[in-house]
Amino acid sequence: MKYFKLNDGNEIPSIGFGTFLIPADGSTYDAVSKALEFGVRHIDTAAAYFNEEEVGRAVNDSEIDREDVWITSKMWLQDYKYEDAKKAIDISLKKLQTDYMDLYLLHQPYGEVDEAWRALEEAKDEGKIKSIGVSNMTPKLWNQFVPEFDTMPSVNQVEFNPYFQQKEIREIMAKDDVKLESWGPLGQGSHNLLTNPVITDLADKYGKNAGQVILRFENQEGIIVFPKSTKDERIKSNMDIFDFKLTDAEMDKIRALDTGKGSHDPDAEGVGEMLLSAFDVHEND
Repeated sequence: MKYFKLNDGNEIPSIGFGTFLIPADGSTYDAVSKALEFGVRHIDTAAAYFNEEEVGRAVNDSEIDREDVWITSKMWLQDYKYEDAKKAIDISLKKLQTDYMDLYLLHQPYGEVDEAWRALEEAKDEGKIKSIGVSNMTPKLWNQFVPEFDTMPSVNQVEFNPYFQQKEIREIMAKDDVKLESWGPLGQGSHNLLTNPVITDLADKYGKNAGQVILRFENQEGIIVFPKSTKDERIKSNMDIFDFKLTDAEMDKIRALDTGKGSHDPDAEGVGEMLLSAFDVHEND
């Protein structure tokens, strides 16, 4: 396992396991348990995934020392007012059955972002959170909010894959050594990406599958990834990316695949309002 050092001094596993859209019907528990069994030590969840409880139970039942498993969760934007944000942090801790989260993010960059960030900073000071960060921040949204923060985020979790390499926000973040975390590191299973000749030729060369080549590219770019799968073999293969290294020329070939376009535009008009009305994360609390 390779670790990346964050700008707050904490070290995060560079590859982990994502739980987005895995149902909380036992499926998340089973998938996380398998991932931990296969050596994964970084689990990514969120209040809006509705599966924090199963993540927490799987980590506890694994009997792996808590300090050896990196747990990330995220606050949903309905909780961004200061008092609500403080409660949301405690709710996530309770559901995850842990005294602290390794990383806690503001899931969406809309609404009372400044109040929520202040609650995260205080929770970090109190030891409830080790590292704090943001998600889905474009250059426009970053420049709107982050300069007003007292504490620089440690990460920004955004869409990233070889077709959408987020060059502008990466340049901004690099000034303060903020790491990029990728959601959708395999292009959300894009057939075009997974069958791109640049990728498949490298897979043939190294005896790897297309997904492994993509994840290796992202790792060498310094991107934190957490691919999602409920299939045992895929969970295993996604972790098996450290026994080969792409050359500088090969990295450049994959960099050249960038289209500058993703599947989600956080700057689009009405996105914040749409997400705020999408669902109630406390409906069953």
